[in-house]
Amino acid sequence: MRSTVSGMSLPLPETDDVTALRARLRGHLDPPVLRRPAEPDDEPWDAGPVRWEVSGRAAAAVAVALILVIAVLGVLLWRGGPGDVVVLPEAEPAIGAGLATGASAPAGAASGTAASTPGASATADATDAAAAPGAATLLVHVVGQVREPGVVQLPPGSRVGDAIQAAGGAKGKADLSALNLAAPVTDGEQVRVPKLGETVVGGSAPASGAPASGPSAGGTGGAAAGATSTVDLNTADAATLETLPGVGPVLAGRIVSHREQHGPFASVDALQDVSGIGPATFARLRDLVRAG
Repeated sequence: MRSTVSGMSLPLPETDDVTALRARLRGHLDPPVLRRPAEPDDEPWDAGPVRWEVSGRAAAAVAVALILVIAVLGVLLWRGGPGDVVVLPEAEPAIGAGLATGASAPAGAASGTAASTPGASATADATDAAAAPGAATLLVHVVGQVREPGVVQLPPGSRVGDAIQAAGGAKGKADLSALNLAAPVTDGEQVRVPKLGETVVGGSAPASGAPASGPSAGGTGGAAAGATSTVDLNTADAATLETLPGVGPVLAGRIVSHREQHGPFASVDALQDVSGIGPATFARLRDLVRAG
């Protein structure tokens, strides 16, 4: 190629030579800081499906880590065993059960003592009955030489002396020496306070509070009195008949009324004709009464 300048024809360099020259000049003139970095490929990145691949070393490392975790868990479970056994403290017994158990032991001990001591079984039975749980009050019939005879209410564990005091106390003619004032009373019992010189009917002591006949009641004298003393059905009044076991004011009144309506009793067996005297009551009275 040629270029005409001021009528002169000059040869022009080739295009490739010009481009190379420009690049060389630019390299010498431009400072290094202002050089434009090479641009990355402007072509769009291929966003197609990608498949991740794990190398063999990475897979082996993961497998070793899992094996170590499983081994540690196995050791922990083996040391812990099937489970720790927790020992629970024993439950405390209920208050009511404890009281019942405590009460049964003294009762058993009292029964054994009574069995080994002659004449003490009646007192032990009376004490157990008087102190039995559930009996809020005791109803005791006090008759004889007291200021206010009748039925009195007493707390469990009361004695014959307590019953006499609840009935107003003994009269001046009362023979308190014929009674065991320390004997326990039971619910439904009758306590008769005799007067001086009055004979206590044998066999009725547990019901009336008088000392029982036998070795525990004061020797052979008490035993002889209990064996020979009986109540005459044809001459005894209602108060005397009430000293018999199981005979209260109502039954004593029936015996007196039967005697007044039908005449004297011909025999002891005729007592069964009185209303209210059955086989059990007659069996208790047979040896304690007589007919004339």
